[in-house]
Amino acid sequence: MTGRQRMFVGPESRPVLPRHARLRFDKARQMWLLLAPERVLTPDDIAVEVLHLCDGTRSVRDIAEELAQKYKAPTEQIVTDVESMLQDLADKGFLAEMQEQPK
Repeated sequence: MTGRQRMFVGPESRPVLPRHARLRFDKARQMWLLLAPERVLTPDDIAVEVLHLCDGTRSVRDIAEELAQKYKAPTEQIVTDVESMLQDLADKGFLAEMQEQPK
């Protein structure tokens, strides 16, 4: 049996949108859309901000620390919230983990 392995999001995960998923601003509707084949999500403003930081270079902890500084909130609470949100997206196939490149 073959298939995609489930991504487990943790503080050291480096999330990135997979090749088949795109975050796009829809000018006609004035809203952000997360697009994948035959699927569309409408993330809220905070989710959009988190997704913009999912570039494969930042860990979940890095993302949370950046948001904690911006919003003056406790990093550990933000890590928990971001992990939960990203795990949900990973489970739906909208997120992947950056893999180390061979040297």
